Formats: sequence, structure tokens, C-alpha cells
Amino acid sequence: MARKGYHHGNLKQALIDSTIQLIEEKGPTGFTMSEAAKLAGVSAAAPYRHFEGREALIAEVAREGFGIFGDLMEFAYAKGNTPLAALESTGRAYQAFAKKHSGHYIAMFESGVAINSDPDLAAVANRALGVLVHACEELIKDLPAHRRPPATMVSQHIWAMSHGVVELFARGEPGQRSPFSPEDLMESGLGIYLRGLGVLPNDD
Repeated sequence: MARKGYHHGNLKQALIDSTIQLIEEKGPTGFTMSEAAKLAGVSAAAPYRHFEGREALIAEVAREGFGIFGDLMEFAYAKGNTPLAALESTGRAYQAFAKKHSGHYIAMFESGVAINSDPDLAAVANRALGVLVHACEELIKDLPAHRRPPATMVSQHIWAMSHGVVELFARGEPGQRSPFSPEDLMESGLGIYLRGLGVLPNDD
């Protein structure tokens, strides 16, 4: 059913919601502005009151997504009572976000949106990803200086691992089946990585 957000004075959010639905159904390049307008229940010309084109719509979905993602990551980090527990909690939050907010996730990480081209988008993205950097800083701070890699590098390794698990095993198609759950894959991968750094002791 077409949404009527425009007639209630909420055209912008109606278009964002429509775009999320279309991204989930067709991918970030599989729909037109006219389709987003039709789904929102407005004329084909109405979206241009707020957005220059489809890319701007997708960027706004990404901006909204990073805001939700940042809130979730901060909440997850605060739940951990140790640096390791906090990092593990943010990893689980990453996977939960990708499942629950797949349209946002695709816009953020798979649409090709240029995050640094928009200061507002860059700021909200950096806040979200900064939680992971801080978690890594706390986790590795007691390593000897000569063996301590930059926290930003560690966070990007863990982000890449999280993203890979989500892409391959947690989101359905084009994800693949695995005899292990995404959560188990992430936990075991993180353990191997942190043992390699010397953060965790090796198993006897």
C-alpha cells in the first residue's frame, strides 16, 4: 500500500522509508526516484523538494542508518564489564544491526555512497565506528609498546572480520550456509586474532 507521508507533512521521512524498502527488495541500484515516490504515495516530482536524485536519497538512508548503528554500538559497549566483554558485545551488535536493518546496512556499506563527501554523513559514520576504535584502545592498552599495533588498525581488522561474517553467513542471499552460526564464527575468529596479538593467553 502506498504511504501517505507527504499529505501529513512528512514527505522526507516517507521517501526515506520507501527507499529502505526498495533497497531491501531490489538493491541500491535497482529502483528509480519515481518508484520511491510512488511507494511513498506522492507525485514523481515531489522527491526533488528534498533530494537531488536517487544517490542523495540513498545517502540519507545511510546517514539515518549510521545514527541507529552508533546508538546501538554505544549501548552494546556500555553493557560490557571488561574491555573484552565490551568488544564482544559490539561485535554482536554489528551482526544484529545487519539483520534487523538490512536496508540501512546496504546503503551504508554496499551502495558505494561517498561517506566523506558529506560532512554530516561523515560525522555520524565516524561516531559509530569510533565506538569500535575505543573498544580496541581499551583492549590493547596493556600490551608492551613495541608489540602494540595502532588501535585504528586493530579496529579495522575486527570490522573487516565482522563485515565478512555478516556478508557470507548472516544475511541470507547472497550469504552462504555454514555448519557454524555467525555468532560462533565471529567469537572464534576474534579469539584467534586476539591470541595472535597476545591480548588473550594461548590455550594449553
